[in-house]
Amino acid sequence: MDEAHMQRPIEAHGIIGDMQTAALIADDGCIDFLCWPNFDSPTIFASLLDSPKAGAFEIAPDIPSPRHQQIYLPDSNILQTRWLGETAIAEVTDFMPVGNHQGSPRLIRQVNAVRGEIRFTMRCAVRHDYGRAETRAEADGADVCFRAEGQPTLRLAATCSLTIEDGAALAEFVLAEGESVQLLLSDASDRRMNADDAQHCQQETLSFWRDWVHRSNYRGRWREAVERSALALKLLTSRKHGAILAAATFGLPEAPGGSRNWDYRYTWVRDASFTVYAFMRLGYVDEANDFMRWVGKRVSECKRGELRIVYRADGERELTEESLPHFAGHGGATPVLIGNDAYGQVQLDIYGELLDAIYLANKYGEAVPHDEWQHITRLVDHVCERWQQPDVGIWEMRGEAQHFLHSRVMCWVAVDRAIRLASKRSLPAPFRQWDETRRAIHEDIWSNFWNEERGHFVQRLGSTALDGAMLMMPLVRFVSATDPRWLATLDAIGASLVRDGMVKRYLPSETPSDTLEGEEGAFAACSFWYVECLARAGRVAEAHLEFEKLLSYANQLGLYAEEFDGRAHHLGNMPQALTHLALISAATFLDRKLDKRATLWQP
Repeated sequence: MDEAHMQRPIEAHGIIGDMQTAALIADDGCIDFLCWPNFDSPTIFASLLDSPKAGAFEIAPDIPSPRHQQIYLPDSNILQTRWLGETAIAEVTDFMPVGNHQGSPRLIRQVNAVRGEIRFTMRCAVRHDYGRAETRAEADGADVCFRAEGQPTLRLAATCSLTIEDGAALAEFVLAEGESVQLLLSDASDRRMNADDAQHCQQETLSFWRDWVHRSNYRGRWREAVERSALALKLLTSRKHGAILAAATFGLPEAPGGSRNWDYRYTWVRDASFTVYAFMRLGYVDEANDFMRWVGKRVSECKRGELRIVYRADGERELTEESLPHFAGHGGATPVLIGNDAYGQVQLDIYGELLDAIYLANKYGEAVPHDEWQHITRLVDHVCERWQQPDVGIWEMRGEAQHFLHSRVMCWVAVDRAIRLASKRSLPAPFRQWDETRRAIHEDIWSNFWNEERGHFVQRLGSTALDGAMLMMPLVRFVSATDPRWLATLDAIGASLVRDGMVKRYLPSETPSDTLEGEEGAFAACSFWYVECLARAGRVAEAHLEFEKLLSYANQLGLYAEEFDGRAHHLGNMPQALTHLALISAATFLDRKLDKRATLWQP
């Protein structure tokens, strides 16, 4: 294996997982990112953010100038990486067993010679604690164990012979056409590994994913893209806690060589609430109910209705940010950060996203319990008291707090959905107070965030800037999608922030709250919101074309990161839940418009 192997592009990756953790696998067969044993645990493989010395699990066939391909087994999260040569074809099938499996994760890799006789090399270098711990590789019978003080011990078992060199497990083997080798990386106590075990686990895992995806009620024209997005979202759910993560990774840059390298392995109330909406649209009520129970616990822990914007999957509130200076960063982008200091920020918009999700969950899922409703009313009362205060906004600005339009709109959503929910469920509520607040917020937005001279809504009080988050205004039914003032704003966003269907969140030069240096890419979720806004405005042909462009920007597996660069290459952490849920929303609405089906009011 080449220690000087260049880092793989962000988009050149698939993902596998078991809803406890997840691994990124490059299209050359290298697992270059994996946290163990949980999503937010330290990495054991992190060469994606540094070099092979940070840990990698590499498999390479000796095939001259092969073409690399990756596919998922249909309707599953089981990934195949393939090498196609003139006289030989090799493949590796990667998955993490799910279903009834409990406890520590298991990573299974099956290596096959599909055509021809092929020599393979394998190198598994576990590097504990983000590469900071001294990991020892030790023989344990035919297996290799990886140990480090204070870290989980891992075992690599295989149906081929293993050796040890420089703290890594190595293997070289030749497979005739039709032969295979199996490898298992798991907890030290897990010793099972033979061909029958691997095949049984694969069939069990395949059945799990296929049973799950076939529960989707989406039958539209973009079924493959929607189902892949749903499968990606499911991988980002915690089967133990019910939380929904924003992404599987940390530290991947939002701009090449830049400093915007955040840790997204946590549950943002906003992103997860949006995900509930996507799951509900596809008929996945159980996932929505699981998250509602998780967030109900967080709400019950609140004092005076002050909800944190982000938590660990287990509900932990403290996410102190820390730099990993020994990591070179992807493409040299530093600092590489773990933790996220945004946990202490005030973002008033989260109440709107959460109450919208609670309203939908009550409409299609389980009714809100009595005690939880008492906690929810405290949240709404908190919004009624705080809606006029500045905050850092949806984009987590690290500068001075401002009065952001999106935050104001979502405060309106919070109160509006609470009134609707209480009315429909006959729940006790201070209706007069809430209605007065809803009216006051509505009037404030139309009076103070519309710029008559520019002829469009503005990002924040006293500015003339535009913001991609404004695209949510018709999507949350604050404004009609065909209101002349909204259409003027949509056109202004198209002229200022949109390039070939890719939408920037905002222009940093017009947003003083963005105190970080450098630019960032176009935001993928905003791009799908833009498509849906076009469709709702009746510009269906334009929306259809822009949507097809965005679909072409997915990687070869149909996955998306957070952002696009100018050539639509991927930037930021991946796969990004917000991107995939926005795709689902745009696809389902655009389907309806193209089929000329009636669009019903969806409060």
